[in-house]
Amino acid sequence: MTEPLPRLTASIPGCGGLFKASPDDFEVEELPAYEPQGEPGSDEHLFLWVEKKGRSTQDVAKALARHCGINERDVSWAGLKDRDAVTRQYLCGPARFLEPKLASFSMEGVRVLRSARHKNKLKSGHLHGNRFRVVLREVKDLGAARASIELLKRSGIPNYFGEQRFGLGGLNAARGKAILEKGGKHRDRFERKLFLSAFQSDLFNRVLAKRLVDGSFARAVAGDVLKRHPLGGEFVCEDPAVEQPRIDGFEVSPSGPLFGPEMKQPTGAIAALEDAVLAEQKIDRALFVNGGDETRGARRWLRIPFGFEGLESPTSDVLELRFTLPAGSYATVVLRELLAG
Repeated sequence: MTEPLPRLTASIPGCGGLFKASPDDFEVEELPAYEPQGEPGSDEHLFLWVEKKGRSTQDVAKALARHCGINERDVSWAGLKDRDAVTRQYLCGPARFLEPKLASFSMEGVRVLRSARHKNKLKSGHLHGNRFRVVLREVKDLGAARASIELLKRSGIPNYFGEQRFGLGGLNAARGKAILEKGGKHRDRFERKLFLSAFQSDLFNRVLAKRLVDGSFARAVAGDVLKRHPLGGEFVCEDPAVEQPRIDGFEVSPSGPLFGPEMKQPTGAIAALEDAVLAEQKIDRALFVNGGDETRGARRWLRIPFGFEGLESPTSDVLELRFTLPAGSYATVVLRELLAG
């Protein structure tokens, strides 16, 4: 979207401040779906708990593969982590190649904190979420920050896709739309997946923006597809009076579309709203078949619980915030609600 996305905290002034004044002001720690359980000398895969700073996940994976003499695709991870931050996450590779050379692996800004074998390879998405520590500097209004945090704790966080999803200049969504309109073909498989996902994400953000404005972001509506926390089971809302207490208690939340032929369809007013977004973008729902496996379709929570863990202000213009988010959600969305930027 070219226009700014609406904020849940729009009625509260932004607290102001600088984010990422240095990489040390942003820490991300992966919350794994499971821990490696293998005994030394057994199991095929080696999990490495890696701390990095100033390096992307792909940077470390490539360096590790090169050092151990294996193909880059043999090094896997559950999720990509920010380059301009201090991050901790698991990487995984074949134990018979990694273990003999692990002690001699060296890369500036990278430390292997521990390792363990496991019977299964680590795959993308094998994580519960991420824990964040964020420091904001030159904060103007600590009271506004606290008020925004309280609202987010009560209502949940709008589950927008962050700007980084859309690439430099935000052009990836338009590229994904063009791929669908041309029959689904693209010269590069990685780019194809990236661009198609960006287009789905942009449409989701547009639906969420409308529902934030019309007040149905956290309201039970007949025909809506509700999604259970935390495992994600889906069902169509038949009786809003019955389901609203479950929404209020964060047992379930309304969902938005990642359009595709396998997506569970809403009915009534919600279906009309989602159809209107497609019409505005002049895209036919049937074209998502052209994306194949990349655009099968799914539902995504419109909001997520704010796993608030603490707030400190060591000085009058510095704020340190600690929180957790589910996998696939963005810390930058939380900060945008606070900063109003």
